[in-house]
Amino acid sequence: MSPVRVGLSTSSVYPESSAHAFGYAASVGYDTVEVMVGIDALSQQTSAILQLSEHHGIPVSAVHAPCLLFTQRVWGTEPWGKLERSAEMAHEVGAAVVVVHPPFRWQKEYAAGFVDGIAALEESTGIAFAVENMYPWRASQKRGMEMYLPGWDPSAEPYANTTIDLSHAAIAQSDVIEMADRLGDRLRHVHLTDGTGSAKDEHLVPGRGAMGAAAFLRHIAAAGFSGEIILEINTRRCSTREEREADLRESLEFAREHFAVTTP
Repeated sequence: MSPVRVGLSTSSVYPESSAHAFGYAASVGYDTVEVMVGIDALSQQTSAILQLSEHHGIPVSAVHAPCLLFTQRVWGTEPWGKLERSAEMAHEVGAAVVVVHPPFRWQKEYAAGFVDGIAALEESTGIAFAVENMYPWRASQKRGMEMYLPGWDPSAEPYANTTIDLSHAAIAQSDVIEMADRLGDRLRHVHLTDGTGSAKDEHLVPGRGAMGAAAFLRHIAAAGFSGEIILEINTRRCSTREEREADLRESLEFAREHFAVTTP
């Protein structure tokens, strides 16, 4: 079995571009890149992503479909069309995974057929659609509102492939080790990050929050996780390139230190 690769999400360098993300990934020493479609215009162009990958010698391991609130008009407004285009990009750039969020509750028709539709897309495209855990939208620590259908926790549905994001789990106050155990070998993808448990989607450098990111990595390593680990952190507050690169390097070193499989 080949070693698990550690990749960088292009969203981790925002407000810098996808092109900058490939440059950082190469200079810091990441194995792969995950392309977040919609952060900038380059991210929507398969030819540009291929050129960046080839120029920097960094493969693309995953494509994150444009399913955020601020990317609702990227690649049109029809949700299944967005996923089909995401699969096409993944196929062209050699990525095996498309990361997708569950539908918003107001997307009722899309949500009603989502579970079966994802399975059908996987069958027709040969791409793994790894459905990501989200969270209740909280106005306070005590009040929450369900904003995703059929639900924010992918372990409650029969998806073949899933993603755990530690920042989203922090908002939901979910135990990520228990979630990983519920998912078993359906856990295909990890967004490694951190959170304090506030209502904000913090995407902290792993180890700077309260999610036990180190213990989580050790747990899934021991359980035989063989998917992709992608660093998806927020570096917007970094005032210089050097500061941003330091956060990216710290995150990569954290992942490699704690995802270590020891032979008994």
